[in-house]
Amino acid sequence: MDTRQSFVLPVTLLLIVSLALLASGIAPYDRLTWWLEVAPVLIVMPLLLLSWQRFPLTPLLYWLIAIHCLILILGAHYTYARVPLGFWVQEAFDLARNHYDRLGHLAQGFIPAMAAREILTRRQVVNGTVWRFVFVTCICLAFSAFYEMIEWWSALLAGDGAIEFLGTQGDPWDTQWDMFLALTGAISAQLLLGPWHDRQMAALATGP
Repeated sequence: MDTRQSFVLPVTLLLIVSLALLASGIAPYDRLTWWLEVAPVLIVMPLLLLSWQRFPLTPLLYWLIAIHCLILILGAHYTYARVPLGFWVQEAFDLARNHYDRLGHLAQGFIPAMAAREILTRRQVVNGTVWRFVFVTCICLAFSAFYEMIEWWSALLAGDGAIEFLGTQGDPWDTQWDMFLALTGAISAQLLLGPWHDRQMAALATGP
């Protein structure tokens, strides 16, 4: 892989995400919710910068991470229950609620699945296609459950101030839906993108 090209993509995506983050931070609906929702972005971006030379990722994974960041950033600005795109879908399909948060939790399984898959494969942590599939799926489901615990702890600490962050919209099964969608995303990502991902990891390993 050409070094210059491999550098241009992550830098370009980083710039796009950074600009979106700055725009999102201008008069968000709820400032506390904004900080809580963009926290993963603020954690991941420095990690990617620090690891770029030692462990550059595949172009596919960089794109997916950027898309996930943009989903989080948009939801942070409006809060997930008030994202205009979700209202448009709600009206178009006559749904009972704004489902943008469902997209966020589907992505919470879809994108981390590819990240876990890449790390496990390239570090040779797990051998065998079937066991890798199982481990990646379990990792994503565990991550989703842990995120639900973070929401629970936030609610305990902030009380009513965490209502926008929770975004349950009155659904008593919201937590279960969130984890199910993350599980669905993790399985779908591996089935849909696995071969493409394998080719990119092989190209990254062989170099230019």
